[in-house]
Amino acid sequence: MSPTIDNGIIVELLQRSTMEVLSTMLGIEAVPRPAQTETRTSAEIEDVVSFVGMAGQWIGNGSLHCGPNVACRLASKFLMSNHHEVNDEVLDAMGELTNMIMGGFKNEVERYTGPMGLSIPTVIHGRNFSACVLGSEEWTVAPFDCDGGAMCLRVCLKPGNGVTGVFHGMERRHSVVQQ
Repeated sequence: MSPTIDNGIIVELLQRSTMEVLSTMLGIEAVPRPAQTETRTSAEIEDVVSFVGMAGQWIGNGSLHCGPNVACRLASKFLMSNHHEVNDEVLDAMGELTNMIMGGFKNEVERYTGPMGLSIPTVIHGRNFSACVLGSEEWTVAPFDCDGGAMCLRVCLKPGNGVTGVFHGMERRHSVVQQ
């Protein structure tokens, strides 16, 4: 397990997972645009935002951001039905796409982080809501052009506090990593 992960590796793994999922599941090409990093940001947006938490010896979040029109197009291809406005089916599809993309990313990044788990996706949509990245952590942002619109994936990963937990039914087992 590495104490740091090169940002280029994170970008490569995000791009590979995104392109594979969109190609395989939706039959569309996702064209990567130049990646960047960001720290604490806040903006009023009208997007669909879907995110999952990652936990293990490394912790963080991964999210998918796109406009409502792109979300409807992606959900239409994913569900093989027409969707022209954001509804529960579109939000569910975006959560599933995020889960698949971030699951593929997680499986690859575990070579550097050790085993991690993913949380259940959370999807947010609305008008003029404010999304804020808390703390001073660095986020990797991987934007894409896909199906006539833009979307981006964001990931923040950092070493955890050394405690990992695995749930087996109602029992929790801990392991402590010695530094």
